[in-house]
Amino acid sequence: MSLNWIDPNEYSFNSFLLLERFQIRLMMDSCGWRNDSEKWKREMGVALKANPVVAWYLAHRCPECSRQIDELVSNAPEINDADLSDTELNDSAGCQGLANSSDTVVNEQERIRKAEIYALLSVEDFVIHTTPKAMATNCDYIRGWNKERLFELADLSGKTVLDVGAGSGRLTFAAAEKAKWVYASEPVGTLREFIRDKACENNITNIRVLDGLVTELPFPDNTFDIVMSGHVLGDEWEKENAEITRVCKNGGWLLNCPGDSEGNMCSSPELVALGWEEIHYIGSYGKDVYIHRKLVEK
Repeated sequence: MSLNWIDPNEYSFNSFLLLERFQIRLMMDSCGWRNDSEKWKREMGVALKANPVVAWYLAHRCPECSRQIDELVSNAPEINDADLSDTELNDSAGCQGLANSSDTVVNEQERIRKAEIYALLSVEDFVIHTTPKAMATNCDYIRGWNKERLFELADLSGKTVLDVGAGSGRLTFAAAEKAKWVYASEPVGTLREFIRDKACENNITNIRVLDGLVTELPFPDNTFDIVMSGHVLGDEWEKENAEITRVCKNGGWLLNCPGDSEGNMCSSPELVALGWEEIHYIGSYGKDVYIHRKLVEK
């Protein structure tokens, strides 16, 4: 499914040089979220074979995936054998900006670029992280969100707050208006740097930024009054819930506030089963939005 967060024509394939180890691992394990894994392997192989520096980086940044990456390159078809019609690539990748191209690939560089675009779009949720400033306008869940939705979930005044998977700081900067301290835990380096720079530029002094995954938060037990997240929970429900509960104080709040989407969101029976309260509203795009909160009792 295309998120429409990036125009791939504006991104170099070198964007992959900014991926983190965990992102590379997820990309390789899932074949870039594509249903047709064989097509993804072929297109990624063509792109990596033409970009050996990127292939080297991915293999060395994520050594547990080095064999898979080497296989993509070694199994990549020769350009003539890999030729596809533009229609096939466009339909399968959701490519933007390619409709004016000729119906067939006419030269090697064009064929390589189409493979690169296919690969970029297959992980557009990672690629957008290489340009954090663009997220405010390109990502619907940021663009259409009202910070009052966060403030309605819990009283942040004077609290010590953790934002897990802080991204470009949507929740972090909103919480900083009321909280005593906000700690932004974010595993993507480009996003951490963006939050730090934005806080400095706006003279916001109650934000601290550090690395951390939702399943391995670098804090002692019972550190925070409020632990919040937006687009983090869902890969390992019980483990994630246990970890954010661990770092939250007794009587504190866990908040899940994903922002508004241009598509309807779904209810989360997994969070409800773990004791979270589910709240529904119609978002700024006229679509269903579900947010959640849980009072921590230890």
